[in-house]
Amino acid sequence: MLTLLVMAAGLGRRFGGDKQLAAVGPGGESFVDYAVAAAARAGASRVVLVVRGEIEAALRRHTEARLRASQHGDLAFAYVRQDAHGPRRAKPWGTAHAVWAAQDEVPGAFLVCNADDYYAPAAMAPLAEAAAGLGDDEACLCGYQLSRTLPDKGAVSRGVCRVSGNRLLGIVEHHGVSRHGDGAIRSVEPPALLPDETVVSMNLWAFPQAAFGWIGESVEQFWADHRDDPDAECLLPEVVAQRMSAGQLSVRMVYTSQQWVGVTSADDLAAARAALSGGLQ
Repeated sequence: MLTLLVMAAGLGRRFGGDKQLAAVGPGGESFVDYAVAAAARAGASRVVLVVRGEIEAALRRHTEARLRASQHGDLAFAYVRQDAHGPRRAKPWGTAHAVWAAQDEVPGAFLVCNADDYYAPAAMAPLAEAAAGLGDDEACLCGYQLSRTLPDKGAVSRGVCRVSGNRLLGIVEHHGVSRHGDGAIRSVEPPALLPDETVVSMNLWAFPQAAFGWIGESVEQFWADHRDDPDAECLLPEVVAQRMSAGQLSVRMVYTSQQWVGVTSADDLAAARAALSGGLQ
């Protein structure tokens, strides 16, 4: 059984609301709708949405109204409240914690994605195929071309990947990434000039069920180190990188030429809707 795990507990502070439910498609589709459709086409039979308590009811209503009434009505759905797992605080504990919180609802190999990015079937399908053959000490990441993941305005954070063929060698989070007036793409932290073809992560992963064990160990260590920090986040790419550095994890790569579509602030909605109304596949 292949499960799609959707991380949908973000606060959406820069967006000004729950962007997990924002209507971005020509028929009012949310990004979650597109991800579920792509995963179902790729063979997933279960969807787990990791949510905050205050948006769980709205997401359940959305699921009943749009997803169960669609051609994906045979999918099994489950909901996990990220804020019900671990020490309580206003801000979620990060993407690694979101994945770990869902462990009791995921019986086998699983895909992971964000709830505020568009994932096309062409990106989801090769990842789902790779998931079926992962060993306990393996994972798989879908790599995007940096130039195809930048908004028209503003800066973003991107996980910059060091790769060799179909293997990930390392991943470093870069913040303040944007294209400048001279056409160059630069990041603020760490300072870097990034070629257009740089491979980046958009948090589209595949893991075996065994991954919950080492992800959980990292989350518990993170709590021990940062329990009193209201803003610290245990991020999935960083946990993966630590495991790789220890020689305990091998990460395969699959690649996509798909154009990224996503929203960070409400100003991004118009561009996302325009891209998706054009029949982006």
